[in-house]
Amino acid sequence: MTFSSLTIIDPILKALGEEGYSSPTPIQSKAIPIILEGFDLLGYAQTGTGKTAAFAIPILQLLSKEKPNERKRKIRTLVVTPTRELAIQIGESFDAYGRHTGLRNSVIFGGVSQNPQTSALQRGTDILVATPGRLLDLMNQEHLHLCDIEIFVLDEADRMLDMGFIHDIRKILDALPKKKQSLFFSATMPPEIVRLAASILHRPVTVSVTPVSSTAETIRQEMYFVDKGNKNSLLLHILREPKIRNTLVFTRTKHGADEVVKFLQKHDITAAAIHGNKSQNARQRALGGFKDQSMRVLVATDIAARGIDVDELEYVINFDIPNIAETYVHRIGRTGRAGAKGTAISFCDQEEKEYLRDIEKLIALKIPVIDGHPFPYSDQETEKTKPQTTRAAGHPNPKPAAGRKGPQWRKTTRKMN
Repeated sequence: MTFSSLTIIDPILKALGEEGYSSPTPIQSKAIPIILEGFDLLGYAQTGTGKTAAFAIPILQLLSKEKPNERKRKIRTLVVTPTRELAIQIGESFDAYGRHTGLRNSVIFGGVSQNPQTSALQRGTDILVATPGRLLDLMNQEHLHLCDIEIFVLDEADRMLDMGFIHDIRKILDALPKKKQSLFFSATMPPEIVRLAASILHRPVTVSVTPVSSTAETIRQEMYFVDKGNKNSLLLHILREPKIRNTLVFTRTKHGADEVVKFLQKHDITAAAIHGNKSQNARQRALGGFKDQSMRVLVATDIAARGIDVDELEYVINFDIPNIAETYVHRIGRTGRAGAKGTAISFCDQEEKEYLRDIEKLIALKIPVIDGHPFPYSDQETEKTKPQTTRAAGHPNPKPAAGRKGPQWRKTTRKMN
């Protein structure tokens, strides 16, 4: 299948060709025709499957049916997303795919001066990409109104719930016209999001691609048992391998991310942290350095990492095991994209063994254990009871265990970052 077979108009096809796109991903091939027909859509797909293009391309085409009037340009599409990084990424996608359409998009988010954003709104925009807090703030100041919205997109709906944005979302929904096309995209669909979608979407078409319980076969997964106090030393040991040119490291907390960066910099490894306490300029510098490989290690919390999109990222390291099993799938999905090979390395201390059990139950796979490293876990009984033996780096993943699969969603209370 090609994009032209989806009846995409020439200006967008031209832009896609310039971006090097030829064939749509599964979520794109399923979602684009549905959106073009005007249906509400409830879609979920694993990280890295092309969700942004799945809604950006058809939105640009639908809005192109009416030539924008420069003097009366109004906001016709609203995309709400949880993080600044993801908002910027979505805005860049609209810029890229819509460069020949004459449509204009603006991106608004908190943490920076609102003046450039309000100036862009005053000049007029067709598509607005926003984070909830800044959107409501500018609405309250009457810098923008949502009465002309024709298409509403809620992206990363599950993360909206995790971040406590559910009340903000309801306020935004109250300001939208009743008659509109609504699109929900999410990596997971916990019960709360399903109920919210049911109360808003009108006879939606559901699209599902690659259930969250699966991990890509192209990703080699490795587990290191290590005492919590030795994780920094183990990370340094692994990074001594020259073939690891750039690595995305996940920590559970913002403070933890900063501490890892300080340790690596002390040992002459270029690194930076990205999380909610960092300024927008600092985030963009860190992302830019990581993408051009002038910075070797980027340390991130889960929320901040939602907007990170790096081509050919080969290594992801879970410095901390996530306490929600599905998060593990999202994290390691940053590597091994589009059929490329990747390696996901995880450090597990004694307190995280329960999290590991949840992960292995969800993905129906025993993650191979690497036990020949210099910082072995002090609880030797854990290693003796493991069915997996020592595996050399590069050993392929075993076949998924037959039988039960884990739950699609596990409700866990956690402190957000």
